[in-house]
Amino acid sequence: MRLVVQRVSEAKCTIDGHVTGSVDAGYMVLVGFGHMDDRKIIEKMADKLVKLRVFDDGQGKMNLSVKDIGGKILSIPQFTLYADPSKGNRPSFTDALEPETATEYYACFNECLRTLEVQVEEGVFGADMKISLLNDGPVTIILDSEVLW
Repeated sequence: MRLVVQRVSEAKCTIDGHVTGSVDAGYMVLVGFGHMDDRKIIEKMADKLVKLRVFDDGQGKMNLSVKDIGGKILSIPQFTLYADPSKGNRPSFTDALEPETATEYYACFNECLRTLEVQVEEGVFGADMKISLLNDGPVTIILDSEVLW
């Protein structure tokens, strides 16, 4: 499982002119799933994301989590996080989980975040989404379950 986590002042997902999710302070997270993922990994990644301390405390140090600041998460499904551009110029996506299971895992990940008491807004799996955001910092962190565990 791979997450690209961006600390944002604001972010929103628009599909066909309709906003499906928006947040103020918090994260915009691109979420991708690979063949090795399962519910245990999803739960661990959700916990890691919620506990990640990249928001400034009173002394200006990155020492607070998204929960600590009362922030929200805009979760965006992104199978292209598993792109393999090593052969030729057109990336292969064979490492990405098939859409049916990935859709289930995406819903599970968002529910895990909600269970951890964080408000979650969502994109739509498989849709042509337009994402706008104001990256705060900028702070961008990549979490990859294959590297973490």
